[in-house]
Amino acid sequence: MRVAMIGTGYVGLVSGACFADFGHDVTCVDKDEVKIARLREGHMPIYEPGLEALVARNVEAGRLSFATTYDGTVQSADAVFIAVGTPSRRGDGYADLSYVYAAAEEIAALLDGFTVVVTKSTVPVGTGDEIEAILRRLRPDAQFTVVSNPEFLREGTAVLDFLHPDRIVVGANTERAAEVMRRVYAPLTDGSYYAQPDALKGACSASRPAPLLITSAQSAELIKHASNAFLALKISFINAVANLAEVVDADIQDIAAGMGLDTRIGPRFLRAGLGYGGSCFPKDVAAFHWVAQQRGVDFQLLDEIRKINERQKDIFFNKVLSALWTLRGKRLAALGLAFKGDTDDIRESPAVALVQRLLASGALVTAYDPAAMERAREVLSPSGKMHYASSLYEAARDADAVLILTDWKEFANIDLVRLNQEVHFPIIIDGRNLYKPQFMHDHGFTYVSVGRPATYQAQQGKPRSLAL
Repeated sequence: MRVAMIGTGYVGLVSGACFADFGHDVTCVDKDEVKIARLREGHMPIYEPGLEALVARNVEAGRLSFATTYDGTVQSADAVFIAVGTPSRRGDGYADLSYVYAAAEEIAALLDGFTVVVTKSTVPVGTGDEIEAILRRLRPDAQFTVVSNPEFLREGTAVLDFLHPDRIVVGANTERAAEVMRRVYAPLTDGSYYAQPDALKGACSASRPAPLLITSAQSAELIKHASNAFLALKISFINAVANLAEVVDADIQDIAAGMGLDTRIGPRFLRAGLGYGGSCFPKDVAAFHWVAQQRGVDFQLLDEIRKINERQKDIFFNKVLSALWTLRGKRLAALGLAFKGDTDDIRESPAVALVQRLLASGALVTAYDPAAMERAREVLSPSGKMHYASSLYEAARDADAVLILTDWKEFANIDLVRLNQEVHFPIIIDGRNLYKPQFMHDHGFTYVSVGRPATYQAQQGKPRSLAL
């Protein structure tokens, strides 16, 4: 199959590389000439485990290429995927579809023969109809069908999620378009991809291939928003329970384990912490709520999900304040800036929002993140109060408290003896519940986490080093 992928962000680049790994001929298009030049040189614009090797393998095999114009790519494609950004509009939270519609307009001029135009971007229900109207208006003679094919990729595990999906959803209103999409995904749905010797191992296999669900385009668009809203609901629900658990000296991790053993609930997305962030959940919950309002549906639950998520950051900030009494002049080590581990994405990151608030309160912050510091510098510029460290131990040097803000594996395996030697006060405030309270107490730390009783040590500060 010949595939054109419009956009080289998280969705477009991962999808394009994976389609090429199936054996399809894929061209990824992006108007950012610098990004395309760097991709051609093998430099990844995002941090995503496994992606660099996947791209390199398929570029070398001649199945994956990059371009800055649609011309010459769209005409020959069996399927053209739109995978451009759909950021939230300021004020109302509705998805900004200007990039999607601009892509549709450019695609229209180049359609040649029957083509399936696929929305891979997350869009509100009804967007496919709008894209079709644009194409029909500009090219009434063209042969095409607009299809919805939502992505369900998690940053940090996007390659694995694409190649071993829980489900592949295709919203096609014609059988001809559905058949093209079956061919695009055939290596996953017939199991042939998993029989290859270099196939990435995961939940699917040749005997247990990926499931394909064919729906209407409107249903597929709703499936994406409804799925993300429900996952955000699970996160906000467990955070609300965590706040109650903390008041009554219960342990939210035990509660989540007990809930997760119920197969109707399941254990995933039941981790209490700072709340959700990133490019998907905040935007999709807001957009889903906007769509419901516009259609006259009272969906207040979505607003409560958002409110609980915002309160979680306030609650954690107050934990830091309570542990230190005042923040002005206090030295804090911030471990983690990305919204989650295994990504450099800081969009809507609770960690970044907290650091900004701590700085505004007069604290001195030294941050460390294994991947996200370069991006963080764009919004948290180095200054007299904001510093960056080359390791977590450097960040913790002379700190009055260490804050764990992102669930990187590195932060769950800290040398606690060394850490205790570096800090001024042995205080850890953990927004990701990476440790057991008793374990931290045994290692000499005052330990404050989310939804669990805090453990305290008698505080006696060590002499500060002269180095800043």
